[in-house]
Amino acid sequence: MTFDAPSVIRIKRDGGVLSDEAIDWVVDAYTHGRVADAQMSALLMAIFLRGMTNGEIARWTAAMIASGERLDFGDLRRPGAPGKPLALVDKHSTGGVGDKITIPLVPVVMACGGAVPQAAGRGLGHTGGTLDKLESIPGFSAEISKGQVRQQLCDLGAAIFAAGELAPADRKIYALRDVTATTESLPLIASSVMSKKIAEGTRALVLDSKVGSGAFLDTEEESRELARTMVELGAEHGVRTIALLTDMEAPLGCTVGNAIEVVESLEVLAGGGPDDVVELTLALARETCDAAGLDGVDPAQTLRDGTAMDRFRALVEAQGGDVAALSAEALPVGGHSETVTAPRGGTMGDIDAMAVGLAVWRLGAGRSAPGERVQFGAGMRIHRRPGEPVAAGEALFTLYTDTPERLAPAAAELEGAWSVGDHPPPQRPLIIDRISP
Repeated sequence: MTFDAPSVIRIKRDGGVLSDEAIDWVVDAYTHGRVADAQMSALLMAIFLRGMTNGEIARWTAAMIASGERLDFGDLRRPGAPGKPLALVDKHSTGGVGDKITIPLVPVVMACGGAVPQAAGRGLGHTGGTLDKLESIPGFSAEISKGQVRQQLCDLGAAIFAAGELAPADRKIYALRDVTATTESLPLIASSVMSKKIAEGTRALVLDSKVGSGAFLDTEEESRELARTMVELGAEHGVRTIALLTDMEAPLGCTVGNAIEVVESLEVLAGGGPDDVVELTLALARETCDAAGLDGVDPAQTLRDGTAMDRFRALVEAQGGDVAALSAEALPVGGHSETVTAPRGGTMGDIDAMAVGLAVWRLGAGRSAPGERVQFGAGMRIHRRPGEPVAAGEALFTLYTDTPERLAPAAAELEGAWSVGDHPPPQRPLIIDRISP
């Protein structure tokens, strides 16, 4: 069959169902430059508005996987264990505010004996990206070869890398979604996540599907549907997949940004850090170790005895990072700051995660154009979490940026996004549900 971009766009614009052949054609044509950015942007908006059937999502995912290579690490063995395959497993979050969990989680799983081929992403819309955070460490590079990925999996137990030739269609589409207001689409989220994860060669996958104001999807029902869709896509491609629904009504932890989140992750690896970050890290670590078939391990012990921190430092060093820079004093922080203070005493109310994410994006931690450089030192420190006591005049939020003209619009995003009252807000569970095949 012969296809052209306007016809494919028109089908979806008018609420039609794209055939397998049309999906295969448009994904391949866009990957190789035969469909323009403007045309793919129009199709993405049509998908955003009209949705996709389960069959369309499955085919779109398969087409993105087929756009590049699919890694296979089944032949790899740990030194000294020639007959035992690696316990390959990965974790992915659907995106959140202050969601730095991958940074402490990967070394915890490494210390428990797992092998994590982590194809990570950059910031998308109001949410931060693992690669942007890690690249705030001087010298750290996620642009590593397939050979280096294989070597690190054997020698260290993990590699965190840019997708590269894995699902290159998704890399191009991901960048467009970031700047065309089409990030909050269930079909596009599910296919983006699963195309990369299936192509990266993992055998098991644990998903963190966010629920709340800082999530991409508006309701718990939509987040639950997204989790089920991704679990089913994993099963179809032979990847054991489970998902946790987790709360994203308020930001995770006390920091949002790039380098500032690395600092908080180091606190967790040192045995401290905010309670919610530690709780979610360990919950996902237990699920990840179980999915990988690692029995009799205690993820919490790796934080207490320092083995997870040792693994993180080894991982950073292997990927060119300056281990001596792994401290609050050495990592970058924006040269200009502004502090929001409490107008009265009382108790900190809810903090809207979406508003915080947008404020940090305006500070320079995210992108407004494809390929734009982020500010590693941009971010926000949250001094009082929901339910904590507050004194009048006390610092509640500190905003950081290298461009002072960004401070006012960022502060404006926070207006109405928090409160100080006489009573604490209702407590919500961090782990809402577990979804398995």
